[in-house]
Amino acid sequence: MFWGLTVFMPVGVTYVAAVLLLITLFAAGGLRERALRLRSNPMWWPVVFYVAWTLIVLAIGPHYPQTGSNLGHGLRIAATVLMALALTDEEAIWALRGFWIIGLVNIVMIGLYYSVGFPVLEPWRGVLILVGNKSISNALLFTIMAATAVVFGLKSLMEHRPWRVLAALALVLAVIAIITLTLISRTSLLALLIASAAACVHKWRRQLKVLAVAIVIGSAVVAVGIWNSPGVQQKFELGMQELEAAQAGSVSEGSWVVRYYMYRDTARMIIDRPLTGWGIGGWTEQWHLRGPKLLADYNMPHNDFLWMGSQAGVLGSLSLLAIVLTAIWLAWRRDDVAGRYAFVATLVLLIATSLNSALRDAQIGLSILWVSMVYLRLAQAPGDSWRGLLPQRFAARLQT
Repeated sequence: MFWGLTVFMPVGVTYVAAVLLLITLFAAGGLRERALRLRSNPMWWPVVFYVAWTLIVLAIGPHYPQTGSNLGHGLRIAATVLMALALTDEEAIWALRGFWIIGLVNIVMIGLYYSVGFPVLEPWRGVLILVGNKSISNALLFTIMAATAVVFGLKSLMEHRPWRVLAALALVLAVIAIITLTLISRTSLLALLIASAAACVHKWRRQLKVLAVAIVIGSAVVAVGIWNSPGVQQKFELGMQELEAAQAGSVSEGSWVVRYYMYRDTARMIIDRPLTGWGIGGWTEQWHLRGPKLLADYNMPHNDFLWMGSQAGVLGSLSLLAIVLTAIWLAWRRDDVAGRYAFVATLVLLIATSLNSALRDAQIGLSILWVSMVYLRLAQAPGDSWRGLLPQRFAARLQT
């Protein structure tokens, strides 16, 4: 639960939570059962191949000053996946409780901060104010909450529970306000739109007429929302202007300008050395040689698949992609609400990994990867694995 409670906090606190969980897993015993659970999990072999190929490239490739840190981040990605999937059903529920408790508290705190006002405490600075990658991480975590609320709202709508539908809608609207007004993130807004549509596809994949109606209605709602949100329109228009400027040769620190040069030059790194890449930690040196001097201070390419491809070749990129796609496939394969929750969470992870360094950057990866893998762990549990999220007495009151 502690890691779940700390996912919105500064990265140092999240690292402490990860280490404490690792110690707890060993101290709690049952290591044989955990090992068997991992070995029988379809996620096992993609993670093993990813780690093995990373170590092979480390052994045969060149080394750089950044090799140690990049190796650490790469192995941390694998460890996070395995620790989440090694949890028992009850442990996963407690991790989820921690995430949702602190997430809801933070939403209330944001509302109070911008309506009433109060001094900003350092642990919550990245929640209340846009301050770099930690705020991007928090916006993505809120996006997972909103996507979960969409799934819950659809379920409640089918069960004719209007109050639950309204509660889910309120949460979605609160998150949209956060990611468009305070923790501004185009990636998060895009991920929420895609995940919401994907939730409909997952639910009605065998009822194409219902799916078509849901998509038409959803598209109309989104169109009206964007039309009435000049700020959102301006953000995407600015992105297109930045992209056009970058294609014309302009260099600036605009978000899409940076991505244009990073994606272009990192793709060229992979083309130049497709088999084993430039070695673990090689991206930074190559970026200094190839990228615009104004952008030389960046140490990751805002796309983790390109990052792995540049330092470990095409197989390195595919091994990381296989981990994420396997998680999505496992969630898709489970045709119920638990699978749907995991499906939208892992889709948000995929989008964040493609448009940000959501795995390589510990400020993001220690949180969003952990949460999405806990969602996946519960999707692999039998029955209604989310039923235990609320204490029994509280759940009984909601039923009545």
